[in-house]
Amino acid sequence: MNEQSTTPDSRGFDLAERTALFGESILSFVTGISRDEIRGPLVRQLVRSGTSIGANYMEADEAGTKKEFRYRISVFCRESRETQYWLRMIAAAAPKHKHVARTLWQEAHELTLIFGSIHRKSKTAPK
Repeated sequence: MNEQSTTPDSRGFDLAERTALFGESILSFVTGISRDEIRGPLVRQLVRSGTSIGANYMEADEAGTKKEFRYRISVFCRESRETQYWLRMIAAAAPKHKHVARTLWQEAHELTLIFGSIHRKSKTAPK
């Protein structure tokens, strides 16, 4: 995992790095959660949605058309909101991990807001 600090002041605006660090944080977080028939499926869903955020950002960044860019950003926003949901469920299923889950939830929320804004602005941008 990258040793860089990911506090709000140090994250900056390198969104590719920020989304990659977020995915790495998700992976680190889930390694500490014991699995059972309830938490196992929640962890798997979180890993899928939390790591796909960065992948969809990379796809959007490489989009060939405005339509493809907007689509990828919308997928990114959905994955980010889904990640927030799974973090909430894990916090309920594994209360001792609630604090870290809340911190990750906040980062997912901030990413959702950033990319929601980009998505809205891309609608009104000149063609």
